[in-house]
Formats: sequence, C-alpha cells, structure tokens
Amino acid sequence: MENKFRSLPSVDKLLFDSRIKQLGDIYPHNLLVDLIRQRLDQERASIARGAPSSTIDEIAESIRARANALSSPRPRYLINATGVILHTNLGRAPLSKEALAAMEVASKGYCDLEFDLDSGTRGSRNTHVEQLLCQLTGAEAALVVNNNASAVLLGLTALAKKKEVIVSRGQSVEIGGGFRIPEVMKQSGAKLVEVGTTNCTYIHDFEQAITPRTAALLRVHSSNFKIIGFSDMAPLEELAALGTKYQVPVFDDLGSGCLLDTTRFGLDPEPMVQKSVALGVGLAFFSGDKLLGGPQAGIIVGKKQLVDKLKKHPLARAVRTDKIRLAGLVATLIPYLKDEALKAIPVWRMISMPLEDIERRAKVWAREFGDLARVVEGESMIGGGSLPGGTLPTRLVAIGKQSKAKQQSIAQKFAQKLRTQEPPLVGRISENVLLLDPRSVLPEEDQTVLQALRSAVADLRAKGEI
Repeated sequence: MENKFRSLPSVDKLLFDSRIKQLGDIYPHNLLVDLIRQRLDQERASIARGAPSSTIDEIAESIRARANALSSPRPRYLINATGVILHTNLGRAPLSKEALAAMEVASKGYCDLEFDLDSGTRGSRNTHVEQLLCQLTGAEAALVVNNNASAVLLGLTALAKKKEVIVSRGQSVEIGGGFRIPEVMKQSGAKLVEVGTTNCTYIHDFEQAITPRTAALLRVHSSNFKIIGFSDMAPLEELAALGTKYQVPVFDDLGSGCLLDTTRFGLDPEPMVQKSVALGVGLAFFSGDKLLGGPQAGIIVGKKQLVDKLKKHPLARAVRTDKIRLAGLVATLIPYLKDEALKAIPVWRMISMPLEDIERRAKVWAREFGDLARVVEGESMIGGGSLPGGTLPTRLVAIGKQSKAKQQSIAQKFAQKLRTQEPPLVGRISENVLLLDPRSVLPEEDQTVLQALRSAVADLRAKGEI
C-alpha cells in the first residue's frame, strides 16, 4: 500500500506534464494547482480502498478533462429525439425564435423593465405582461412570478394564512419534484381541509366543510396522473357557483397553462385558462414553460381585488421573475394574441405536426443507418406534467432488434455515441431498441441530426463495432 502512495506523481511533476502545461495558456496557475491536488486526493482515497493506482497519463488526462468541463457553458444545447415534447429532464418547452430574440435584447443592455418611457417615471415590471395575459384570458388582473410552485405558495400565503383551504382528497397530490399540496399548504400557514375520498368528491362534500374560517376552495389539476374507473370529482362550474354562494374564492391550480383546445389534435381535453376565468375563479395558477411554450414562470390571473393583495405581499418580491424571462414570456404570448401559436410556438408546432411529414423525415433519417434501421409506428408523449397518458401517433427510426443480444449492443452503442457528440442527440431505448422520434425535433434541426447520424455510423464502422 505504501509503495502505491509513493508512486503518485507530485504536484510539480504534473504541472510540468505537457498536457497540463498546455492548460496553463488558458487557465490561471492557482486553478491548475487546485485541480491537481483534488485529483491526487481522489487517487489516495481510491488506493486506500484497495483500488489499483492510476498511471500518470490517466491522472493528467482526468485533470485536463476536469478543467475543460468546469469552463464549458451549461446547460448544453442538445437535440431531443425521445418523442417526449415537454421533457422535464431536457428543459421542458423549447423557446420560439421570437422569445430567444426578445431575451437577448433584454439581456445585452439596459431596458425599460421598471421605467415608463412616456412619463419618465418609475413603472412596474408587470405592466405589459399583465395587459397581455388579461387580454388572452379575460382576467381582471395578472401577476408573474418565477414558477408555478411559487405562484401557489404566494396565493395561499397572502390570502389564506392561518385560515382553512378546502381541497378534494383526490387532489391532495404530489405533482413532482417534491411539490406536494399538503406541504405547500403547511409552508404557507394555511390549514388543509381534505374532503371526499381519493376517487370520489362531490360538491356537497365541499359545502359541508365550509366554515367562517374558510379562505378558499382549491382545485388541483392532476397534471401527471389519472384516476381510472369509478371516480367523480366536483366540476369547476359547481365549485365556482358554491364559492359565489358563500362568498369564498376558488383557487384553480391548472399546472400546464393551456390556452389552446387540445382536442383539435386528437388529445384529451386539457383545462384551459380562459374557461377557468370565465367560470369566475378567484385565482388561476399555471406554468409558463409547459403547454404555454415559454420560459419558466408562474402565472397568476384572476380577480383584481385578490391579485392586488398578492402584488403587495412581501413574498411577491422574493419570488418575482427577472427581465430576461419576462421578455421571453411576453414574446411567447404575442403569437397567441395574433392566432399564430401553431406556427410560432415550438411545442404547438410539434403537437400539430402532420403524421405524413414525420414519416417522410423518419425515412430520411433511417437511410443514414442502411440496413441497421427501419421506420416503425409509435407514439409521442406530451410529458412535462401535461395531459397524463396523452399520446400522439408518430413514426420512429428503430435501431436494433428485440430478440438478438448483438442488436441490443448496437442500440446501446449508437445511443451512447449520439449522446456524446456535439451537439448531443438523445433518443430513447425500449426493449433493447434505440428509437428516434422526429416529432420532438424541429424540421430546421434535421440537417444537424443527419450529420450526427452520419458521424456516429462512420465512427462505429471505423472501429469495427458495427
């Protein structure tokens, strides 16, 4: 063991290694010294556990890779060929060209974030986006914060602290990432009152639970799951009428923030913000980066009296959004105003993409693999906590076969190769077959995809691996 430790190179020896010396032209000396010491500490710990010691070449190469990784911009752009349109792990909604341009303008210099150019006095960062949201949804007022969890937390904290909020037991759920309604309620200081059962909650369950301490009735959309079979949930129409009867506001956590009718595309109906507002909810909460197709944001629309209270609450400043995301959100909303969302918003371009176009593109992709690939029928998913179980028919490029171990190896090799290219291309593996779905790839990315496929095929063939 002692000899293994003594075989480790010194810091100075590594600094004079040609690979590390080349890094000295790019990175400061103290950074390289830190990286060398960290790598040697890792090596000592590994040796102490009984592992064989690394060679000086392996150590120097790992230091070089670590330095380059630290200085590489993150997150990285990649191509999503998984067929999951709102892929949470891949950043959810891709932004439109208009949104990207607006975000660049807002970030490259000063902007009128909180300045009224007409009067020359201080303004509100919320003014323009609020006007758009009210026009699109019919709401009296609107507010934008950094995400939907913050929106719900702000609403409950500002309007229901130390009071009761009634929710169906079947909607006292975890949406994802630890966002649980009971815990958010507790954090806000509101008291959760569950009514009904997991599968059935009727309007009389809500009515019987209303007391002088009731601050709101809450509906939570089941964004990422379905209750199948015998079930019944009080419709929003009945909740809104009950709220009016007892002068208790209804809060509607819509999750995905849908402004278009999803049934037009053969999907199940997704709750629409405009309908919630028209039914008279006090506040509706939804995300900016799901079906809306914009940057991450939490959007609140509803009654002016309630929204104004949220704007004045101290928590509103803690969860407010920045100028870059506001610019992107405004640019995302404008195509909805012009009835151009299907052409401008990538999410809706993918959802509405004709099947014949997808099949044509899939055949072009498959030709790059020769006899290693074929085009098969499949399904694309909406994803991102939207339309649970909702899928769209698609065509997939399939690499590998289910029944052969060698084909399984080919699928894995191609998947790994495509992921490690620049830009990375990510597909999905199902039953030992690599599947690439053109639906979640914009047509303007096709040339980049073809280059990636050619490169992967050529590299694996050169190595004799296919």
